[in-house]
Amino acid sequence: MAYDLSGVQWTKSSYSGGGGSGDCVEYASVGGAVAVRDSKNPEGGKLFLGVQQFAGLVAMAKGAQL
Repeated sequence: MAYDLSGVQWTKSSYSGGGGSGDCVEYASVGGAVAVRDSKNPEGGKLFLGVQQFAGLVAMAKGAQL
């Protein structure tokens, strides 16, 4: 399925830190799914997940020792 990403509001992860390093994950809600991208390469590939899969990914990341 192709998603139209023009005009979507990207949100930076609150776990990205504020150091200005640019090492951030951004996400956007689009057509019943969630798009995830690397903020260092916003024109690069995107990962599309269902809402429940995205919630699971976030829960797993919160529980991980990163």
